[in-house]
Amino acid sequence: MTLFNVYPLYDIEPVKAQGSYLWDKNGQEYLDLYGGHAVISVGHTHPYYVRKITQQLKNIGFYSNSVKIPSQEELADKLGKLSGLKDYSLFLVNSGAEANENALKLASFYNGRTKVIAFSKGFHGRTSAAVAVTDNPSIQAPINFAEHVQILPYNDVEALKKAVDNETCAIIVEGIQGVGGINVATDEFMKAIRKACDKTGAIFIHDSVQCGYGRSGKFFTFQHSGVKPDIITTAKGMGNGFPIGGVLISPKFEAKHGMLGTTFGGNHLACTAANAVLDIIKKEKLIQNAANIGDYFMENLKGFAGIKELRGQGLMIGIEFEKPVGPIRNTMLFEHKIFTGVAGTHTMRLLPSLAMTIKEADIFLGALKKVLSKV
Repeated sequence: MTLFNVYPLYDIEPVKAQGSYLWDKNGQEYLDLYGGHAVISVGHTHPYYVRKITQQLKNIGFYSNSVKIPSQEELADKLGKLSGLKDYSLFLVNSGAEANENALKLASFYNGRTKVIAFSKGFHGRTSAAVAVTDNPSIQAPINFAEHVQILPYNDVEALKKAVDNETCAIIVEGIQGVGGINVATDEFMKAIRKACDKTGAIFIHDSVQCGYGRSGKFFTFQHSGVKPDIITTAKGMGNGFPIGGVLISPKFEAKHGMLGTTFGGNHLACTAANAVLDIIKKEKLIQNAANIGDYFMENLKGFAGIKELRGQGLMIGIEFEKPVGPIRNTMLFEHKIFTGVAGTHTMRLLPSLAMTIKEADIFLGALKKVLSKV
C-alpha cells in the first residue's frame, strides 16, 4: 500500500522541535513562523505540555463520552474564564471542519431553516456542510450540495443587508480569513452581521478555527469589534498539535441528549493537551505577547521595499508582495531555513507560536530584507 498522493511535499523531514524551532533528520535547524497552519500556539514540545500529556497517558488515554471525563469540565471552565465567555457551553470535537459541521447543524436545529450566507475567499473545511460554505468549487464534490448557500463579498455591509432575510438559517464568517489571504473583518461588518441576525432570527457563526485562541491579540477576533456571535468554532491552536476542536454555544441553545455526538471528541488526552495550552497561555501572558510581537512585525515591515500591503492582527499576518510569493517563500525556506506559509499567488502568511520573541522576529526580518533585495 502507498499513500494517497494529495499533498505536494517539501523534501524536508523534521524529527525534533522545541519552541519556535525545528530540526530535520540531517540536524539542520529551521525557524518556524508557520506552526503547521497556526496549530502550534504555545511552542513546540513545551515542557509543561509534554509533562501533562505524559502523566495522563500513564493513567488513561481514552474512553468514550459514555462516562464522566472531568477534564472536559475543567477545559470548559478554563476556556470560559480566559475567553470571557463563561455563560457559553462547550461541545468538543476533533477538528475545525467538524466544529463547523456541528455549528451549522446546530443552527439549523434551532430555527429549522437551510439558507446559509458565507463570504468570498472564505474557508471553513473540507467535510460536507463545511465545504459547501467554502468559496472554492475545486474542492467541492457533486455530493457537497451548495444550493442553499449564498456567497457574498467579504466586508460588504450593503450586500449583507440585502441578502439576509427571514429564511436565513445562519451567517458563517472568519474574523480574519486565513486561506483567503489574511483579510480582516471590519468592525462595521461584524456589527452588521450581529444586527442582521438579531433582526431575522438567523444564527451568527464565527469561524475562529485559525484566527482564534489568542492569535489576534485578543482571545477571539470578534472581541476587537465588541460583538458576540451565537456560535464560535475553534480548533487549530487549541491543542498545540494534539487534534481537538470546540464549538462554543451561547445560552440561547438548549442541549438535548443525542442532538450532537462524537467518538473521539473530548477524550482524556485531547482535554489534557487543551488544558495545558490554556494554562501556558495564561501563565506566560501569550495573548499580550501575540499583540506586542505582531505590532513589532507590522511596524518594522512598513519600510520594506517590494511589499504591496500588510494585513492582519497580532500574530496572524499577511504580507502581500508586488512580485509572486513562491520564489520568496522558497528562498526563505531553503537558503535562510525559515518556514512561512502562503495564501494565493502574492501573499505570505505568518502564523508563528504565540510565544515568539523579538529576537526570533528579527531573524525573520533580516532574512526577508535580504531576499527582497535580490528578487
